This record gives sequence, C-alpha cells and structure tokens, in this order.
Amino acid sequence: MNQLLLPLAGGALIGLASASLLLFHGKIAGISGIVGGLLGPSHRDSAWRLLFVSGLVVGGVIMSLLLPGAFAITVERSLVAVAVAGLLVGVGTRLGNGCTSGHGVCGTSRLSPRSIVATVTFIGSGAATVFVVNHLLGGVL
Repeated sequence: MNQLLLPLAGGALIGLASASLLLFHGKIAGISGIVGGLLGPSHRDSAWRLLFVSGLVVGGVIMSLLLPGAFAITVERSLVAVAVAGLLVGVGTRLGNGCTSGHGVCGTSRLSPRSIVATVTFIGSGAATVFVVNHLLGGVL
C-alpha cells in the first residue's frame, strides 16, 4: 500500500472503531478512560475494556510483523526526559478529564465544547513544549 495512504487508512479505521463503539455500545473510545476502568475497583464492565485494549496490543504486534519499518523510530531524548514527558501527559490527562483519543477523536466529532477546548489545549501545549525544548533550550533534554 502506498505510504501516503497508510495514515489515511489508519485514521479511517480509528474513526470507524470509535463511531462503532459509541453507536453500538454508547461508550467513548478514550484510551485513558478505558484503561482506567480496568484499573479501578469496579469490574462490572471490564470484559469489553479488556478486549479493546487487547485489540490495540494485538493490532500493534501484527503491524510490527507486517511493517517493521513503521516502528523504526529513534528518540533523540534522554530516558529521563521521556519519563518526565510521559508523567506530564498522565497529569494532563487527569486534569483534562480525558486523553487525546477521548477528547480529540470522539469529543470533537460530537462537537463537544469541552473536548474542543481540551484538544486545542493539548495541541497548544505540545507546540509550546516543542518550541521551548528545541529553540530555547537548544534541544538538549
């Protein structure tokens, strides 16, 4: 498949999966909420959550076997910087009451004002972080 069509196909599949989950089950495909529901004390609806997360993992494994080059990404940051970045993403997810998949994919498609504000905040924070790290700090983290 043409390398330019792969992101389009991936986006279409994400949209289809998100819309199907909402249409058929009334659930938002926000990964942080789905995983959080697995880790919380209530396990009454953990079966679909476990299947959803398993599908993400299995899909990633299959794609890494079919297209190993797609996963050949080099990170030019220290392990500490990556760990801090991951921690900050987790904090932002809690503050925003959801992640980019829940707000960005599902919320904006439903024209949720809260999700639109959250998505603009995610994108703005990411752009500001890249600017500060790469241009003000010289990219040394």
